Formats: sequence, C-alpha cells, structure tokens
Amino acid sequence: MMRRLEGRVALISGGAGGVGAAASRLFAAEGARVVIVDRQAEAGEALAGELRAAGAEAVFAQADVSVAAEVQAAVRAGVDAFGTLDVLFNHAGTIVIKPFLDTTEEDWDGLMTVNVKSMFLMTRAVLPHMLRAGRGAIVCTSSISAVAATPMEVLYDTTKGAVHQFARAIAVEFRDRGIRCNAVCPGFIRTPHGLREVRELAALGVDTSEAAIAAQQGRLAEPDEIARAALFLASDEASFVNGAQLFVDNAFTAV
Repeated sequence: MMRRLEGRVALISGGAGGVGAAASRLFAAEGARVVIVDRQAEAGEALAGELRAAGAEAVFAQADVSVAAEVQAAVRAGVDAFGTLDVLFNHAGTIVIKPFLDTTEEDWDGLMTVNVKSMFLMTRAVLPHMLRAGRGAIVCTSSISAVAATPMEVLYDTTKGAVHQFARAIAVEFRDRGIRCNAVCPGFIRTPHGLREVRELAALGVDTSEAAIAAQQGRLAEPDEIARAALFLASDEASFVNGAQLFVDNAFTAV
C-alpha cells in the first residue's frame, strides 16, 4: 500500500519540537522528503539526523519564520535539496498570556509577527513552487482560540482568528490552480508550549485544572493526534477539502 505522502516534499515550520516534530516524523514515515524549519538549530539538526538514520530523506534549515530573508533562505535550502515543495505545514507560533490591560504594543506586534506574518511570508515563498507543479497542500495551525475566547489570551485569540481567515482566503484565491489550504485547530495539547499555557493561565486565576480540562475536552491532546489531522489535510485523502477548519479538540468547541 502506497504511503500517503509518497513522492512529496513537505516543509514543516516549527518542525523541531512539539506537534511540529511529531509531524516531521509522521510525514517522513508516510513517504515525504522532509524540510524541517525552526529557530532551534540543535533540535532541528538532531531530528533531521534521526529521520535520515531511519531511512528517510530530511534536511534542516534554521530560520526565524517572521523574518523574510530567513524564510526565503530556508525555502531555497529545501528546493535545493529536493527540487520542489508539495506540502507546507505552517505550524510555527507562540503565545502571550497576560491580562489585556497589561499587554503592550510590543506584545501585539511580536505575536502578530510570529503567528500571522510568518504564515504570509512562508506561504508567499512556497506557493510559486507549488504553482509550477500545478498542485500543493498547505496546512496552517490555528486553534480552538480562533472561535473560543480565553481570558488572558486576547492577543493570541486574535492571531488565531486571523489564521482561520488566511487559510480560507488562500484556498479561495488558488483553488482553481491546484492548491488546497486548510487550518488544523487543536485544543489544549501535551507539549511544552501547551503545558506552559496551562501553567500560566492557572497562575492568573483561570481554571486549567485537570478537572477543568477533563470537562472541556476529556484530556490533553497528544502531539501525534494533531499531526495525524495535519497529515490527513496534506494528503490526497483530503483532495476535496479546501478552505476548511478541522478542530482536533474532542468536542471542546461543540459544547
């Protein structure tokens, strides 16, 4: 049976840790040649080496995905290594957790740059290669926070709402040129980023206890569970899924 990304080249931003690392491993296991892009050089090089040792083809390109020149260099490195790019998993992002009136203009600009501008820069750099091939799949990591607001996360919620609409708009503009773009929307995840979010919210008085998480979504999601959803959206199994938001939250947003 053919693996779901056999013959494809997949670039994963934020691909060295958490859900991004889970996706790097999963996409490689499904036949993709993988381009890992991350700021964390040591972790990225180690993961690329791990994948190559397991028989996959993988390269690492260090980049801050909010900086245009670094994004362009990372995309060039991927194309130089593998000839093209077929799949983009726009996963890199971060969070600011503060009472709204304590947030600063610098907080706003920084989070918008990392969570939203980075997707613009990466997608703009990758799309020409997909258009030349006449096909491509883009997956953007959004969040339940795009539609379910959380106290102390006004800035984060706003960035994820923007990611929702970015994925829709790319899908509409490029649908007739063979490009699909969708968003994957996790709930609370058992990653360093997700566990930090839980801790910092709790410190500010938001109930993120085990009981509260259980009531909202049963348990914390595992990184592989989000990566598998991204794999589906990136694969031909989702050939008629375009401009969608796939919530991976065990009914958090359905309640």
